[in-house]
Amino acid sequence: MNLNGKKVGFAFTGSFCTIQEVLIELERLVFLGADVTPIISNSVATINSRFGRAEEFRKRIELITGRECIQTIAEAEPVGPKKMLDILVVAPCTGNTLGKIANGITDTSVTMTSKAHLRNQLPVVLAIATNDGLSGSAKNLGLLLNTRNVYFVPFGQDDPDKKPSSLIARFGLIIPTLELALEGKQLQPILV
Repeated sequence: MNLNGKKVGFAFTGSFCTIQEVLIELERLVFLGADVTPIISNSVATINSRFGRAEEFRKRIELITGRECIQTIAEAEPVGPKKMLDILVVAPCTGNTLGKIANGITDTSVTMTSKAHLRNQLPVVLAIATNDGLSGSAKNLGLLLNTRNVYFVPFGQDDPDKKPSSLIARFGLIIPTLELALEGKQLQPILV
């Protein structure tokens, strides 16, 4: 499916070590003509880390998309009722956000947008990046793998020797995952 003109919500959460890689995919999405609405969690909006400063991430996201980031629950709330998006991608999706989506917790701009989008029976694509995907977050991953309208960017272990429970999406597969999710299909294989 062609993404040109599709209204795509692109939500960032606090896996700071992966944000630079995800920004490349955001640029590709905009280049393909998608109408992108950026959403950032409170962590991305406020935490400076060794991987970059919050203000720099926000400015770069806004420069790429040409839009201000949705940063608060109040700003995110109209997305669902106004049906502002065709599809939502959460990339990177931390274990924390994964758990909140799996359990219906809506205490961030990202989880509010996800809840509203799922309520509208529209596709949500998750690109996970979590150090506990095969331990503490495994239950939530399992719940969402079996949830209607939730799709995953194919993922696998990023460092089985040093971090045996860690899972990370293959971010370069965000666009093909979005294309298929818009058709109601999961990109396969999901485990890579």
